[in-house]
Amino acid sequence: MNLALALSLAIFFLMGVPIAVAIGLASVIGIEAHGRLPMLLVAQRMFTGLDSFPLMAIPLFILAGNLMSVGGISRRLVDLAKSMVGGVQGGLAATCVLTCMMFASVSGSSVATTFAIGAILIPAMVRHGYPRPMAASVQASSAELGVLIPPSIPLILYGVSTDTSIGQLFLAGLGPGLLVAGALMALVLVLCRVRGIGAQDGADRPALGAAALAALPAMLVPVVILGGIYSGVFTPTEASAAAVAVALVVGMGMYRELTFRHLPEVLKKTVVATSAIMLIISAAALFSFLVTRSGLPNEIAAWFREVFESRVAFLLAVNLLLLFVGMFIETSAAILVLAPILTPVAIAYGIDPVHFGLIVVMNLALGMITPPLGVNLFAACAVARIPVERIIPQLLWFVVTVFGCLMIVTFVPAVSLWPMQTIMGIR
Repeated sequence: MNLALALSLAIFFLMGVPIAVAIGLASVIGIEAHGRLPMLLVAQRMFTGLDSFPLMAIPLFILAGNLMSVGGISRRLVDLAKSMVGGVQGGLAATCVLTCMMFASVSGSSVATTFAIGAILIPAMVRHGYPRPMAASVQASSAELGVLIPPSIPLILYGVSTDTSIGQLFLAGLGPGLLVAGALMALVLVLCRVRGIGAQDGADRPALGAAALAALPAMLVPVVILGGIYSGVFTPTEASAAAVAVALVVGMGMYRELTFRHLPEVLKKTVVATSAIMLIISAAALFSFLVTRSGLPNEIAAWFREVFESRVAFLLAVNLLLLFVGMFIETSAAILVLAPILTPVAIAYGIDPVHFGLIVVMNLALGMITPPLGVNLFAACAVARIPVERIIPQLLWFVVTVFGCLMIVTFVPAVSLWPMQTIMGIR
């Protein structure tokens, strides 16, 4: 059955079959190859895969992000970031990184961050003399923070598929998120100074006090989400519902840019995005069940322990594997298929599952800015109105920088574990 699952899945991916359909069809072929499993398992396991309370957070965080994009929250976060770092050469590019970090703390999605922030800042950078490929590269790589800074949909999927605490994963995402944000800001400031770009970025910089006051309601959303989770007031799933409520109150009642006229389109976008993710989750649940039943995780664990004697060698091998997978397979599907297989192996090497979750998500997040799949890459190019091939030379600097941060997170566990250990007292 293992051979049938692997070969059929690889063939469907090479044929360009949609991810969810490819995983589902490969699972059906695996059941047929086994010969003793009833086809009723298809419906049963796909339903069971969706019958999870934590998964309710996904559509609600997507809805909250869409409401904030329309409700004026993203624009005010841009103004706040610009008032903080926009007064230096390259400040507009640094503003993009900082805004993406702030927006990531309320949206949970890198693609949503790309469109919401990129629609404002890519044209602004072009007006200030930034080459379009560089502006798109800054936006695409900065939006990657959407899967690291909590709340993060990929971290939710990892937690659900490996039975790891989502609250602890959210806390663990703070360190890597801040590390990547700081590294990207340093990179863009150096590049702008070396290339003589962005010398006039401070010309239309808003006053910090006024921008902070205007963005104060917008900052209520991350305060409610993270404060509520870590104070024990509500679970991450309940926090997603609170985020929707706060986004409605801020967008309709305070900024008054979100109206009932916008709601049908917002709900439609949310349903479409949620349906795509949930179909992948349900198909991956069936696939994971068959893989587990076949004994493949135990075989892989034994193989890893035989081939890679040290934890360092194992982590290097996993990083190479996940980087390759992230280039060709959508992040959600890769997490749901690989995380249940690799996490038990990591635990056998003495690696904390929360730390390993950040390694998995950071690796696959790099795939969002690398061809051929690169969803952030294509989204940023769509906003900048340039072909993908023009962005590649500029993007290399950002990929190398994020990869360096990945190596630090991989081999310095304290980067991801210190918030959990400090705030929650977990050792």
